[in-house]
Amino acid sequence: MDEAVLANKLAMILPHLNERQRRLLLAAEAKALGRGGVTQVARSAGVTRPTIHKGLAELAQGAEAALPPGRARRPGGGRKRLREKDPGLVGALEALVDPETRGDPESPLRWTCKSVRELAEALGRAGHPVSYETVRVLLEEAGYSLQANAKKLEGASHPDRDAQFRYLNEQVKTLLAAGQPVVSVDAKKKELVGRFRNAGREWQPRGEPEQVRIYDFLSEAEGRAIPYGVYEVGRDVGWVSVGRDHDTASFAVESLRRWWWAMGQPAYPRAQRLLVCADGGGSNGYRVRLWKVELQRLAEETGLQITVCHLPPGTSKWNKIEHRLFSYISMNWRGRPLVSYEVVVQLISATATRRGLRVHAELDPGRYPTSTKVTAEQMATLKLRPHSFHGEWNYTLLPSPPDQQA
Repeated sequence: MDEAVLANKLAMILPHLNERQRRLLLAAEAKALGRGGVTQVARSAGVTRPTIHKGLAELAQGAEAALPPGRARRPGGGRKRLREKDPGLVGALEALVDPETRGDPESPLRWTCKSVRELAEALGRAGHPVSYETVRVLLEEAGYSLQANAKKLEGASHPDRDAQFRYLNEQVKTLLAAGQPVVSVDAKKKELVGRFRNAGREWQPRGEPEQVRIYDFLSEAEGRAIPYGVYEVGRDVGWVSVGRDHDTASFAVESLRRWWWAMGQPAYPRAQRLLVCADGGGSNGYRVRLWKVELQRLAEETGLQITVCHLPPGTSKWNKIEHRLFSYISMNWRGRPLVSYEVVVQLISATATRRGLRVHAELDPGRYPTSTKVTAEQMATLKLRPHSFHGEWNYTLLPSPPDQQA
């Protein structure tokens, strides 16, 4: 038979057969061709001569070579699995990826990435030669998967953490019941202004993604946007001042001031008190002297008693503004390059939710120098009244009596 014809015939049939059936068919073809048939069939089918000789032996055995239904090999046939040939392989692999072993200075992967290729090389050096694909399979079978870091650890927990949350909650409920304004404040993550990548995706014409710079170099940016937010707990509205200088206590209180005269005072014309819920650190931290000095000035301007309750250390992500305002801003501008300060302001202002959140944003072009010193004498002039419970976290700044105000 012409080899080309034989090759075409076998190419059509062999893909539909199992391993044993292919051997028997090739052996039958070789036997039918007679002398030189084994060589001709091996060349046409692209198999080795021993494979065809094995099929000829099975044909010679007849019924004795029959296998149980559904099997192409006898039990125990085929290449042994690596874990059977090398019983210590799985244990050696798990020892490499185990977190405790990874921290061992003697571990071969102490300072390297746990990629499957690195693991395969480390196993080879330890006397367990294996391919990286096999390592991947073994890891999946052992219950491992690729995972990113999860932000769960808050640091050391203060013994009065829960008590401070209860105290803060009582202050919020008391002032809301009295019709007084309650706000949560914080600075959002600084953003580069320019054609830079912003995490997330948005709908675009297929194959036409927004073009952004490859590298996020500050030198190529128009500047940094510093959003400082004021979230009204009672009315579910937000104010965001977008700064372009520094995130200082002066900038933080100026954001409060802008919110009060634009939104707070019209909504609470008879307000006498203002409760500010803030993190324990940053520009509005409880240790920041300038924060208290600036709040005293605001109290004098507005005539409000300004009470501040700080979240206990290590709990900044529990601040209401994070979940009720900043998270929605991030979702609203995901996948959108913040190409200018105007775009930043417009995207923040367009943030809204089905439950009624509305946000107003403005650019604050002011300059807020860092390292402003506040002396002990200045602190002594403050009308600051610490509360009986953790006065460093809870305090009220009183305005001067009307007859003493300038």
